[in-house]
Amino acid sequence: MKQTLNKRLAAGILAHVDAGKTTLSEAMLFQSGRLKRLGRVDHRDAFLDTDVQERERGITIFSKQAELDWNGLSLTLLDTPGHVDFSSETERTLQVLDCAILVVSGSDGVQGHTLTLWQLLKRYGVPVFLFVNKMDQPGADRTALLDELRRRLSEGCVDFRAPDRMEQIALCGEQALSHFLEDGQVPDGEITRLIGGRKLFPCFFGSALKLEGVTGLLDALQRYAPVRSYPEEFGARVYKISRDPQGNRLTYLKVTGGTLRVRDLLSGVRDDPERTAWSEKVNQIRFYSGAKFRTADEAAAGEVCAVTGLSYTRSGEGLGIEKGASAPLLEPVFTYRLIPPEGCDPHTALQRLRLLEEEDPQLHVVWNPTLRELRVQLMGDVQLDILKRVLHDRFGMDAAFDQGGILYRETIANRVEGVGHYEPLRHYAEVHLILEPGERGSGLRFGSICSEDDLDRNWQRLILTHLAEKTHLGVLTGAPITDMKITLAAGRAHLKHTEGGDFRQATYRAVRQGLMCAKNVLLEPWYDLRLELPGECLGRAMTDIQQMGGSFEPPEETGDGVVLLGTAPVAEARHYAREVAVYTRGRGRLFCSLRGYEPCREQAKVVAETGYEPERDLDNSPDSIFCAKGAGFPVKWNEVPACMHLESVLRPARKQTAVGSPGVPAAPGSRSRPSDPFAEDKELQAIFERTYGPIRRRDIQPRPHPPAAAAESNGSASEGPEARNRSDQKALS
Repeated sequence: MKQTLNKRLAAGILAHVDAGKTTLSEAMLFQSGRLKRLGRVDHRDAFLDTDVQERERGITIFSKQAELDWNGLSLTLLDTPGHVDFSSETERTLQVLDCAILVVSGSDGVQGHTLTLWQLLKRYGVPVFLFVNKMDQPGADRTALLDELRRRLSEGCVDFRAPDRMEQIALCGEQALSHFLEDGQVPDGEITRLIGGRKLFPCFFGSALKLEGVTGLLDALQRYAPVRSYPEEFGARVYKISRDPQGNRLTYLKVTGGTLRVRDLLSGVRDDPERTAWSEKVNQIRFYSGAKFRTADEAAAGEVCAVTGLSYTRSGEGLGIEKGASAPLLEPVFTYRLIPPEGCDPHTALQRLRLLEEEDPQLHVVWNPTLRELRVQLMGDVQLDILKRVLHDRFGMDAAFDQGGILYRETIANRVEGVGHYEPLRHYAEVHLILEPGERGSGLRFGSICSEDDLDRNWQRLILTHLAEKTHLGVLTGAPITDMKITLAAGRAHLKHTEGGDFRQATYRAVRQGLMCAKNVLLEPWYDLRLELPGECLGRAMTDIQQMGGSFEPPEETGDGVVLLGTAPVAEARHYAREVAVYTRGRGRLFCSLRGYEPCREQAKVVAETGYEPERDLDNSPDSIFCAKGAGFPVKWNEVPACMHLESVLRPARKQTAVGSPGVPAAPGSRSRPSDPFAEDKELQAIFERTYGPIRRRDIQPRPHPPAAAAESNGSASEGPEARNRSDQKALS
């Protein structure tokens, strides 16, 4: 008799590589009756390892989904990659999960990448169930592992098979404690609430390969996992783009409101500079389970499916009532130059890579038309090998890549004001931004303190949109900026001549002008390291980490060796795994997880080798455009403060000197009378001049050089960013 399904859940399975994540997925499908035979990763017949490369390498590369039913629970399992190089694929999947199953190896414990996954789950607010796998292996200590989970992850980790579990659950919340003191039990509803609020993390111990503990995990998901309530209005979140063997473009999404039906018309905005709107019909709705799928006429709220017919969707995009996605936390740290094979021009290679970029947005394909150079950004060498294989299998293209380099980031060390002015004929916009350093790892944050009396709300929103839509480049190496807060402090528009594109230009120029005036800091990526070594190799490993410029904690002894935890720059540690394999004769293992970005140890050297000249980057100019005598003219970034129309936000007000005084030329923004600078329409002025002759107005004459006082008020801005930063390296590092 078919059971009635009353609960629908989308659960992701996450783990460090080799923790047994895919094996657990296989066991859950087998226990639920979805599989008649239990496959194994090492036998290359696991149900969810559908790609040839996955079976060859024994790792999950692409996220997969499968469906199972368990005692009234309709569960969609999303198996995610465990290797660090494919962690961006894992992060994209988190946006559609109701809960996550974090798998920890009983023989290895909490590793570096486990902590990375834990931070991702915390960022996206995903409730977590933990499954400690491989408890059948020698040395797996249940008590020690639970203590480690509580120490390194959360005090809310509770063994749900322990005799005192209710007492431990009660300690996770005041209301739960009240129930326990009154009744000696905590109600299921309260347990679900604690799990949904990420205050309680149920833990289960077992062996997925031997089907131990799997039933208990499934029962807990059915009984305690929180289920969202969905609105009636349609909404969906896209988390993956791929193509089937026939070349059909598949948009994987979770319906988060209403119902999605075949032939429904969906709309969105293209990812292009013009932000072109698109509108397309859904041709087919597919529910995948491994490599196979079933079609349906509709998908209800809470269901995860793939649809065909959509050409412009992007990973992370919200449809319907869903808003845009947040910026990813994990980003690539390496850049590689593609060397096209003979007979393949760069433009053909670019088109093919753009298709792959749709499926993995973190691929970041960059085309330099000047150098006719094509680069891709990746997480590591394993991902590079996979990319080569995909290019060969799908396009018959045997591409080569260079040795690759490090992807740097830039930030600032002081608070500055950036000014952008854009005023060619019949256009006008001026923007003042405050640029401040942020906490390490905080990314870019935008805000406004500008009064609506000075600048209308619609213009302010437009400026904030322009700040967020562009990858702003630093002025040291041309690397993207990060860890900064950019605040709109002031701005001005013209009632007649201002258009939206004017504020785009003024905003971009204000950011760059502020960076040129700031103390800039180059950031490089760092790894968290975990070295498992024979005891006799410990001295060599400690010396190596010190020579890399890294650090390490006191080593921990294990049954057959030592574990060394440390940190090191990615530039130094990227190939260290090969050395470990050599000097330990294959008995040592190195695990690396991205720690984040820290000040570069050799900033001056890297900047000199890059040879980036910010003032020659015409696509990211720090200069402004002013207008005089009916024509626009450029003003260098270090002269802009003397010419801007609004007063400085950070510096004291400029002294007003009577226009025409000996030796004091009038700046383009100065005014000798209280009349508004826009009161005289340029067209009427032109008619007047044709009738009575030219009007010589001293207050709009351009000044070739700023007065000495203006240059002094800008500090050492005219020195350029390279000269100013040499003296700061020792303190900043």
